[in-house]
Amino acid sequence: MFAEDDAMKAAFCSIVLFALSVIAPARGADLPFVKDVDAQPLWAQARRVMEALDYLGNPISAETKASLQTAADKGDGPALVKAIQDAFDSLCLVGVNINPESRVKVAPGPAAPQLVEQGWRQFLLKVQNDAGVTAQLQVSSPNARPMANSPQNQLADLWFDGQLYSAQPLTKNLTGLALEYRIIQLYSRDAGKREARLGFNVGQGTQDLGFRDTIDILFTSVPARDVTLHVLDEIGQPATARFTIRDKQNRVYPSQAKRLAPDFAFHPQIYREDGEVLKLPDGTYSVEITRGPEYVAHTRTLTVNGPQTLTAKLERWIDPSKLGWWSGDHHIHAAGCAHYTKPSEGVHAPDMMRHCLGEDLKVGCNLTWGPCFDYQKQFFTGEDDKVSKYPYLLRYDIEVSGFGSHQSGHLCLLRLKNQMYPGGTSDKHWPTLCLNTLRWAKKQGAVVGPAHSGWGLKQDGTTLPTYQIPPYDGIGANEYIVDVTHLVPGPDGNFIPAVDFMSTVDTPYVWELNMWYHTLNCGFRTRASGETDFPCIYGERVGLGRSYVKLDGKLTYADWCEGIRNGRNYVSDGFSHLIDFKADSTAVGENESELKLAQPATIKLSAKVAALLNEKSDESIRAKPFTEKPYWNLERARIGQSREVPVEVIVNGYPVAKKTIVADGKMQEIDFDVKIERSSWVALRILPSSHTNPIFVLVGDKPIRASKRSAEWCLKGVDQCWSQKEKFIAPAEHDDAVKAYDHAREVYRKIVAESDVE
Repeated sequence: MFAEDDAMKAAFCSIVLFALSVIAPARGADLPFVKDVDAQPLWAQARRVMEALDYLGNPISAETKASLQTAADKGDGPALVKAIQDAFDSLCLVGVNINPESRVKVAPGPAAPQLVEQGWRQFLLKVQNDAGVTAQLQVSSPNARPMANSPQNQLADLWFDGQLYSAQPLTKNLTGLALEYRIIQLYSRDAGKREARLGFNVGQGTQDLGFRDTIDILFTSVPARDVTLHVLDEIGQPATARFTIRDKQNRVYPSQAKRLAPDFAFHPQIYREDGEVLKLPDGTYSVEITRGPEYVAHTRTLTVNGPQTLTAKLERWIDPSKLGWWSGDHHIHAAGCAHYTKPSEGVHAPDMMRHCLGEDLKVGCNLTWGPCFDYQKQFFTGEDDKVSKYPYLLRYDIEVSGFGSHQSGHLCLLRLKNQMYPGGTSDKHWPTLCLNTLRWAKKQGAVVGPAHSGWGLKQDGTTLPTYQIPPYDGIGANEYIVDVTHLVPGPDGNFIPAVDFMSTVDTPYVWELNMWYHTLNCGFRTRASGETDFPCIYGERVGLGRSYVKLDGKLTYADWCEGIRNGRNYVSDGFSHLIDFKADSTAVGENESELKLAQPATIKLSAKVAALLNEKSDESIRAKPFTEKPYWNLERARIGQSREVPVEVIVNGYPVAKKTIVADGKMQEIDFDVKIERSSWVALRILPSSHTNPIFVLVGDKPIRASKRSAEWCLKGVDQCWSQKEKFIAPAEHDDAVKAYDHAREVYRKIVAESDVE
C-alpha cells in the first residue's frame, strides 16, 4: 500500500486500524537535532500532524499538547523548535534524511517497533529535508507485496503492509521545510517477531549504496483477539453470511492485501459460517451483516477489548424458494480471470461454494474456459460437485471463451454430459463456427445460450426496441442472430432450437433486450436467463445476475436448467421479483408458455410482485449512464426520490400498461387487462431490475409475426455479422458458415414476407 505504486495503494487501502495510545520505551539512539528550521511553519505542520493523529485515534497526550502550546505562546522560536522535536522524536520509527542531491538515507528512531496481529499501528517519521524538495516521499517494502498472485514459497515473508497517511489535514507531497514529520501506518498479518525491510525515496529511486535508503526492522506483533461468530438464518439454523468489517477510518478487515481463497483480495467482504473465529485487534468496528439480495442488511457496532462472540441473526425480506422459485447464476468462473492468484488454475469448489452459501445462491454454475481449461477440466463430472449442500448446488460446465468459436460470441454450455468436443483433450480443436459447437452440445441434451449478450450489440440511447444496426464486433450474442434460426438434432434425433436462452443482467440492458425483443417479434422463442460472469464482468459478488426458476418438486441441477430452457423463470438482480406470472390461466413456462385464443380478446395478466429499496435514493447509482455498471439495478427504477417503481406490461417489445408499486419489501398481487389483437408475446418487467420470460398468445393459431421492421432488422444483422465474423472461421468450416448464414437470410426473408405489421 506504499505510495510508489498507486495501483497497489488502491488495492491495499482497506485494512483495520489499531490505535497506539502508549509509546513503548526507546529502542536506540536519539535522532539528530535539526536547528536550521523556522519555528512558525514547523509549528503549523506539527499542529496538522496532531490533528491527523487525533482523527486516526492515536492522539498525542493532552499534557504534551499543552506543553507545546505553552512553548508556542512564549514566542521563543528556538525553544519551540526544540520542544517539538523533544515531543515528536520519541514517536518516530525511522529518521529520513534527504541530502542536497535528493539522495535519501535512513536511521532507526526511538519508537519501539511494536505492531498488532491483523491490525494497524501508527508511527511518525522524522524527515530532515536538506534539499528542500516538495516531491512525494515514497515508501516500499518487499514484505508488503500482495499475497494474491505471489508464489506459495514467498507467502511467509508477505506478512507486512503499510501506507503513508496523506489525507487531510496532511498532503501527499513534502512541504519543502527543512524539518517535518509524517505519519506511517503499518499492518501485521501475524503475531510474534517478524522482520521487514523499509525503503524510502523522493522520486530518485533506490540507491543501493550501502543500503543507506533502506532499513531492516525487527518488529514484535502482539496477538489479536478471537471473535467467535454465531451465525443463524431466519429460522434459527446455522448459516453462512457476508461480513464487511470496517474501522473508524473506513478500512476493511481483514487486509485485502493479505487474503487467500476462500477470501478474495478484490472483495471488501468475507464469508463466514456459524462457529468460525475472526481475529480483531482491540478497537471499535462497524460490521455489515447480510446474505445476498433476499436478506436485509444490518450494521452492528462491535467493540473488541477481549475474546468475545458476535451473534448474527439473519433477516429475510423475501424467500422465493418457499413458492418454488429457486435462484441460480449460470455464469461463474472459478479461474481464468486476473483477479485470482493463479488465473490459469484459480480456486477450487469449496471456495466457490462458500461464496454461493454466503449469497444464498441456490445454484452456482462454475464454467471452465480458455486460460484455465487444462487445469479446471479435471473437476468436471457431469454431476453436482461433492461440495454441494442441498439446497445449494455447485456444478462444473463450460463457457466457450478464449478458444473455438468465441470470436463470434461466447457460449454457455450447461448440463453437459461430456465436456470435451470430439477430436482432442484440450481447447485447441474446437469449432470456429458457434453453430457447430451448439450442434454437439444439443445432441447430448445441454441447455445453451450466448454469454454476456450485449457485447458487440451497442445501441445509442435507452429506447426499446431500437432499429439501429449494431456493429456485431464483440463476443456477446453476435452469431446468435444466425443460430436462432436453426433447428438441430436433440438427444432423441428430433429437431430442436439450436439456442435455448439469452444471457442477461451483466451487460447493458438495452443492448441485450433489443436483440431479444426483435427475435421474439419474429416468432422465435429464446428465453432469458440471468448471469453475473463473476468475477470477469462483475467481481463484487456471485449472483448479481440471477435466474429464479419455478420447480414443482425437489431442486435438481438438471431440472433447474430445464426450467430455463422452458422459460419457467424470471431474471433479476434479486431486489425485485415477478413471481407466478400468468396470462389468464396459462403460467409462464408451462405448456410451452402458450395461450391460444380463437379471436382477438382481452386477457388478464397477473403476478405476485415485490421489491425492496432503501428509503433514500443512492444518487451514485442513479447518476450513472445505463452503459456503466451496474447495468441492471433496481435503484434506476425509482420514480424521483421515492420508493416507487413501475411494473410494465410489454407486448411485442413495447410497454402498453403500467402500475406503480412501493418497493417496501411487501409482496402484492398485481393484474392488468390487456387487449390482444393478433398473435403476440407478452411479459412483465421492472426495468432495469427484473424481467419475466414471455407468454406466447396465439390468435387463431397464427405464428407470431409482430413486426416487419424487426424481421428486416434481423436480416440486416445477418449481413453485418458476416462482415465481422467471416475472417474468424476456419477454412474447413467456411462452407458450413456460408450455409448457416444463407439459411438465416432465407428464414428472415420469409418472415418479412409473412409480416403485415410494421
